[in-house]
Amino acid sequence: MGADATDLPKLAAPARRALLAAGYTRLEQLTEVSEAEVMELHGMGPNALRGLREALEERGLSFRGG
Repeated sequence: MGADATDLPKLAAPARRALLAAGYTRLEQLTEVSEAEVMELHGMGPNALRGLREALEERGLSFRGG
């Protein structure tokens, strides 16, 4: 999958790999999971979660339950 096939924000490589390995390639997909579920992914940290939250908010979206 090419870099242009995702709308995920710029993240540290481990966090990006964790999301892609779990099948998350679009921000909209993250509205179906909670922040806690995303944090359980190996390689995901607080800075990456903050970046995802901000990117979702910019589009009027949020994590499930958020």
